[in-house]
Amino acid sequence: MVAVEQYLKPELAAQIKRLDLRAQMVVKGFLQGMHSSPFHGFSVEFSEHRLYTPGDDPKDIDWQAYAKTERYYVKKFEAETNITGYIVMDLSQSMDYTYRQKLTKFDYCVCLAAALSYLMLMQQDPVGLVTFDKKIKANLQPKSKRSQFAAILSQLTKLKVAGETELKAPLLQLASMLRHRSLIMLMSDLLADVDPTLDAIRVLKHAGHDVIVFHVLDEAEVAFPFQGLVQLEDPETGDSMSVNADDIGNEYRENIQRFREQLKKGCNESKIDYVPLDTSMPYDKAITEYLISRRNRF
Repeated sequence: MVAVEQYLKPELAAQIKRLDLRAQMVVKGFLQGMHSSPFHGFSVEFSEHRLYTPGDDPKDIDWQAYAKTERYYVKKFEAETNITGYIVMDLSQSMDYTYRQKLTKFDYCVCLAAALSYLMLMQQDPVGLVTFDKKIKANLQPKSKRSQFAAILSQLTKLKVAGETELKAPLLQLASMLRHRSLIMLMSDLLADVDPTLDAIRVLKHAGHDVIVFHVLDEAEVAFPFQGLVQLEDPETGDSMSVNADDIGNEYRENIQRFREQLKKGCNESKIDYVPLDTSMPYDKAITEYLISRRNRF
């Protein structure tokens, strides 16, 4: 972190230190919960061995494994066990919202991004950062060096939300940029039309990428805790309207539940991980529970 601090204002350096600490705490908590390495299974096909298949070089057969199992296994090479990760973050204006939580949706995603990048770099997987609103704004190329974590934290602390939500165009742009099979970790409130959003996410999946969708909403956007006459404003357009929360509360909650269910169903059908989150959930607990459940599936 010393090298980074030389180029940052003191207050920004302090913010990075807090991010660094948060990321480490999440990973350490995850390790304690697992009682063993959590990294096996986080990569798409992580395993020290795989079954021998026709075309493999017989010289790569692990004869010790054969002696124990009477089955032919070959050791995987590093290129097969490591996977390149991309943190893909929504920078649209709607992400800069909180009703009564300490973290906005964007702040929450920054914490997730710091923890996930730290986790991948600990298992020596290259990870990069892509940001977007209506189009891709920045692209920090994936690296597996330890210095990459400082570079990612530096980027995260400088990000500013602005503009309207658009998901289809930047995700299709991302798909056209990627040349190798990767792990895509999308973080967004997904406040756009469901069908075009799912279509774009599926393009990434069909191209051979492993996709995780972290759908982050504010607690108030899920629970709608308002009462009486309230003024609601669209943060991206500035349009506002007065509504009686008592009259529309139940209908709103049903609609937001339907919205999430549509996304979940669409992702599940394409074998895409869908992780619904809201800002009332401690992000460290949420990510730990998700990663444990993911590990158990692989």
